[in-house]
Amino acid sequence: MTVLIMTDLEGISGVDRIEQMNTDTEGYAYACRRLAADINACTAGCLDAGAKTVYVVDGHGGGHNLDAALLHPSATLLTERGAWEDVLASGECAAYLEVGCHAMPGTMNAFLDHCQSSARWYNYLVNGRRAGEIAQGAMIAGAYDVPFVMVSGDDAACLEARAFLGCIETASVKVGLGRNRARCIPLDEAASRIRTAACNGVLRRSEIRPFKPTLPMELRLELYRSDMCDELCAAIPTLERVDARSVRKVVPEIRRYRDVLFS
Repeated sequence: MTVLIMTDLEGISGVDRIEQMNTDTEGYAYACRRLAADINACTAGCLDAGAKTVYVVDGHGGGHNLDAALLHPSATLLTERGAWEDVLASGECAAYLEVGCHAMPGTMNAFLDHCQSSARWYNYLVNGRRAGEIAQGAMIAGAYDVPFVMVSGDDAACLEARAFLGCIETASVKVGLGRNRARCIPLDEAASRIRTAACNGVLRRSEIRPFKPTLPMELRLELYRSDMCDELCAAIPTLERVDARSVRKVVPEIRRYRDVLFS
């Protein structure tokens, strides 16, 4: 059985300050070590549930946050562009999991809530519903009938995942204290929660329906300022300008990650 683990950094255990997202700090280096630890806990849970092949994607920024030498020996890090989408499309992937998630923009008491760009993207809507990166991952997995079975992150991310995806397994490793600070649970407890949620999610994969938005799908993006919207429309002339700060596009079919983005 093959499973795929997508990762982000904001929702990792032990990460409790916005400063840890600055790549030239010791806090960031610590966050990267914690990223590997959370992935390893998730990998162990997948193996407990019978997985034989565990693929991992470094999904934060442009990647380059993971030291492959720190990963569980049964985990395979995918580094080639688009390789994770190929795994989903192969028909061999039994379950999709996300480690280190954050909530969508505008969520109360959510640690580092955003969608793609915290500096430019104000709201991201799927068929009129506000959404975030968790929904994006779910749409790509669902396009290939792969169930999204588990999320780890802060409380707000876990609540968001259940709101979109139903009774999937979640592992909360922290609580947001406003946007830029969080209160983390002990690291050993976080690892236990992640491993248990991953195991249960993979075991329950047949119960969890893949997430499939109604197609054709309308995506709408609200930016912070009108000049940002000007720039985006100049870069992507096919977008429809809705108003000073908003654009939309209609997606007839979802096949790659770029289909759910504005880039």
